[in-house]
Amino acid sequence: MQRRQFLNAFAASAGLLLPLGPHAWAATLAPGSAAPTAKKLIVVMLRGAVDGMNVVAPVADPEYARLRPSIALARPGQEDGALDLDGYFGLHPALAPLLPLWQQKKLAFVHASGSADASRSHFDAQDYMESGTPGVKGTQDGWMNRLLGALPGETTPTRALSIGPLMPRILAGAMPATNLANGAAGTRATPLDRPAVGRAFDRLYAGHERYGKVYNDGRMAHQEVMNAANGGMLAEMQAADNGAPLPNGFPDDAARLATLMRNKPDIQLAFIALGGWDTHANQGAGKGQLASRLQPLGQGLATLAQRLGPLFDETVIVVMSEFGRTARENGNRGTDHGHGNAMWLLGGKIQGGKVAGEWRGLAEAQLNEGRDLPVTTDFRQVLAHVAERHLRLDGSALARTFPGLPAGAGLQLI
Repeated sequence: MQRRQFLNAFAASAGLLLPLGPHAWAATLAPGSAAPTAKKLIVVMLRGAVDGMNVVAPVADPEYARLRPSIALARPGQEDGALDLDGYFGLHPALAPLLPLWQQKKLAFVHASGSADASRSHFDAQDYMESGTPGVKGTQDGWMNRLLGALPGETTPTRALSIGPLMPRILAGAMPATNLANGAAGTRATPLDRPAVGRAFDRLYAGHERYGKVYNDGRMAHQEVMNAANGGMLAEMQAADNGAPLPNGFPDDAARLATLMRNKPDIQLAFIALGGWDTHANQGAGKGQLASRLQPLGQGLATLAQRLGPLFDETVIVVMSEFGRTARENGNRGTDHGHGNAMWLLGGKIQGGKVAGEWRGLAEAQLNEGRDLPVTTDFRQVLAHVAERHLRLDGSALARTFPGLPAGAGLQLI
């Protein structure tokens, strides 16, 4: 086995990945001398294109029920009806655990948002949303990796954390990041945690001229995560989806992530992807397939907010999906690939309790290609708003993180 292959295998077995490209050795250097910000960002990616029109449903629009005769949410107050947000929009009833955050103005939505690229391919659209460069397939790194490089302070392998089966596209790049498996296995001991085995590999690689730094960084990152988990509440954290798991286990992963972030303050960025949102058939309304996915998602987000404790005031959670779904239901009582969607923002300092963005209604003349929501707010504008107002990035850092960023959307959410 080649040394590079071994190091990749070691990283995978330890639950982490480090860059092994030409920039690997510079990746752990501090990008600047300024002190790091205490502000945190968590991104939740819903792979498969969640139906934003039934997450934040325009129940007061007469076209809504006409376009969706079997899957439209009932009006607030009716059986399995939407939860009233502002008299026009209603929240899916499966997301009831999030209603207190809305009422506390710590939850907001940006409707008719998404990628300017017209692709309805899951693979392409997810790639564009993770690279932050819609329509450009050659981008090598993800926008969260570029963000990591733009933040002040020293970058360590545990400053950016992903939970999932593989290191995601969004964190790919020159800066180091850590990847943990879903579930309790993510903080379970590996063979390298056995003293005799660890010492043997230390003798082989710790002092190696070329690979020693990557090996040591990997060992350190794994040990730090293990220490954080074991020092906290470990017992409590026991195709379209692109490998992302269904959201059923998300409440446990959310609790584990909150514990890690509380116990290890240098974790600043976190990412998790959830699958199961490609509802072409039997989508359901207040109950059914979509509801069964939304319920653990809502519970997990509420758990994350609660378990973060005071840290929630310093955190913004962004929920996004590659594109929305058709305004009109199809012949299988589901929805097909669409365009505009709804992004979610949660956090202690979010100016929430509102549905932001330019909403044009559901009249056919207002729909994209007569079939789905237009994108009136570019997803990068939402992310840049968070990066600027929450993480305090300046204009040049924003331009590096989001090349080709459109002019501001006038958002006032932070």
